[in-house]
Amino acid sequence: MNPTARALIALEVLQGSPGISAEQLAGKLGVSDRAARRYVATLREAGIPIESVRGPYGGYRVGRGLRLPPLVFTATEALGLVMAVLDGHHDAGDPTDPVGSALGTIMRALPAPVAAQAEAVRRSTAPAVDRSAARPDPATTSALVQARSEHRRVRIRYCSEAGKEWVTEVDPWAVVVRHGRWYLLCHSHSADARRAYRVDRVREVQALEQTFAVPADLDPVAELEEHLAVGWEYSCEVLVDAPLERVARCVPRTLGRLEPVDEATTRLVGSTNNPYWYAEELAALPAPFRVVGGPELRHTTRALGERLLAATEPPVS
Repeated sequence: MNPTARALIALEVLQGSPGISAEQLAGKLGVSDRAARRYVATLREAGIPIESVRGPYGGYRVGRGLRLPPLVFTATEALGLVMAVLDGHHDAGDPTDPVGSALGTIMRALPAPVAAQAEAVRRSTAPAVDRSAARPDPATTSALVQARSEHRRVRIRYCSEAGKEWVTEVDPWAVVVRHGRWYLLCHSHSADARRAYRVDRVREVQALEQTFAVPADLDPVAELEEHLAVGWEYSCEVLVDAPLERVARCVPRTLGRLEPVDEATTRLVGSTNNPYWYAEELAALPAPFRVVGGPELRHTTRALGERLLAATEPPVS
């Protein structure tokens, strides 16, 4: 392998292993320590900012300001990337869409033999639109993410599912993606409480001067799932004949809060806008249960059970 090729491989290793020592770099390249240092010097002569720190905990790392190296994908990797993007964003084949435009830029940067199959898939596929997905405006999402990174309060104009709009000031704690929907987990100053807003329903974002601190113990995903389990129209209370540890492994947080009744029984307390869906989720529990709260849930659970029993009856001749 010629020195230029080894220098490029050295750059790839440095990018993937910040803080790597000369000895470790030499081992990965299969050369002497002196040769490894020579490749680092070659990269520096080419204008690539390679920083070094002396001492037992020092090593080499790529500094700020480095331009992205050429994209190096195999044909299989390129195809997998296109398939993943198309699966998650069905307008990725449209060159006028921001995601489609970005994907096209990647394809044009790849060697023609590598990009050929991936580009053919991108242009010829017609993925079915995911009706449940709600992709927010990239500019809105970017503004919220930037405010989160800068710990700045924002004023947002929000539109509910019913079409009602209001303006509120919030501390953006996290942006969470869950099942194709983007949520802003935040502290609402008007309600003085934690809230989760759909990012696709945020109509306007204005960054303010006030700053905030994210709670140290915040688990954004867990907090969002617990938030989505409360405040719905129909209350639900269920007793499960199994210990809490066993039930917790198969009950998603979106169904509600779990609490032990005794060593062999667990209580599930939640709410829903769709009692029939809730009953279907309960039917998948690997333990006996009883609906003790919520007349709507009790009715739909009984109806679901009768339907399942009817499915086992022999056909009427």
